[in-house]
Amino acid sequence: MEKNGQRHRRRLVLLPCPFQGHINPMLQLGSFLHSKGFSITVIHCKFNSPNPSNHPSFEFIPFKDGLSGDDISSGDLVRIIQVANVGCKSHLHECLSQIMTQRRGGQNDDVACIIHDELMYISQAVANSLKLPSIVLRTTSAATFLARTAILTLKAEGYIPFQGIYVTIDSASQDPVPGLHLLRFKDLPVPRSKTLRGFEQIVVDSYNIGTSSAIVWNTMESLELSLLEQIQQQCQVPVLPVGPVHKFAPASYSSSLLEEDTSCMSWLGKQTKNSVIYVSMGSIASMDEKELVELAWGLANSQQPFLWVIRPGSNSYGSDQWIEELPKVLRETLGEKGCIVKWAPQKEVLAHSAVGGFLSHCGWNSTLESICEGVPMICRPSFGDQKVNARYLSHVWRVGLELEELERGQIERAVRKLMVDKEGEAVRESANNLKGKVELCIRAGGSSDDSLNRLVDMIMSF
Repeated sequence: MEKNGQRHRRRLVLLPCPFQGHINPMLQLGSFLHSKGFSITVIHCKFNSPNPSNHPSFEFIPFKDGLSGDDISSGDLVRIIQVANVGCKSHLHECLSQIMTQRRGGQNDDVACIIHDELMYISQAVANSLKLPSIVLRTTSAATFLARTAILTLKAEGYIPFQGIYVTIDSASQDPVPGLHLLRFKDLPVPRSKTLRGFEQIVVDSYNIGTSSAIVWNTMESLELSLLEQIQQQCQVPVLPVGPVHKFAPASYSSSLLEEDTSCMSWLGKQTKNSVIYVSMGSIASMDEKELVELAWGLANSQQPFLWVIRPGSNSYGSDQWIEELPKVLRETLGEKGCIVKWAPQKEVLAHSAVGGFLSHCGWNSTLESICEGVPMICRPSFGDQKVNARYLSHVWRVGLELEELERGQIERAVRKLMVDKEGEAVRESANNLKGKVELCIRAGGSSDDSLNRLVDMIMSF
């Protein structure tokens, strides 16, 4: 990065959406760009603030997001996203303006552009007003993008009765969705929200790229080439599939909002190869008491070693006393067969040779991390993009098995089918093959590596 014969370091401003599944890829992308010589400033909501000590080379600036305690406790993701966008507009403008003024004139790290999560769509208008180039980061699959936009079309064509609430969509419908490959109506990426109207508006706002210079996507051609080509035909700007971005960040890098319990790694070290089923339902999904007990019995009855993440706040028992509420015989069986932690270093867990399967909610980050390590999955999605991912894992990429419900018999059979039976061997072979295709994308000269190089060149041209 040379300018006027001298070393010139450009600064990038990153704005993540305040959820773990969005923060992770944004900061991982920032870590890669920092390795290429860029300075990084992260502007973020106060809600779910990332920990600056995990990223000592970044500058972090919180801004007022307008979110009240009621907004956050509602768990309504659409409401949280909309309030954050409305509430942060003036604060974001002020913050960006100050950064640009401080870095302008005589200082050696002028602001090149802002990279913002697609769900922080207000960023584009703010960047335009400051004549600052902007780039969109999309943190879901291309399949999810097309399914979300299809919901609007389906509603307009009368396939989805609209009365303002999502119960009008039959979440059990096995009917195929017109125009969407292999997806059923039950697989549509319905968010955890009370209203369809708010979701519609978010789709319109976040997918309108306006004057953005590019769309950076945490996916890869080996998974979604035909879908990415379809989307590129609809876009006037480059679509850059740079995934999986966690593979381009330093191995020791962590952007977890929760403290990781690394003690489980020593437990894994005592298990045999491919013997452990890893269980985690992500950073948002939750279970009621019945589901928790059914999952516990299913794991115990499977007779397979397991590593189970019980996230604080993910169940109504309370994170510390839930196990005491279980029958004594079940507690004893769990203690003999498994390891239970509040949060795990997931990338390291999935890379461990003892892990032979992943029972997952199928969030996109978890999906990519599992695919990258060749670990087959048992798919139990809760809401949103998880449903699309689960369908693609089981019926397109064929590296996962569907789990219809959290019932002990189904769980036991699914675990044994994946870990012991011949059907599991076929899924494991598919997972290993897909892992190899991903490795081709991320190596030097691969499609993801090329996209990242194009991104760096584009930013330097601003």
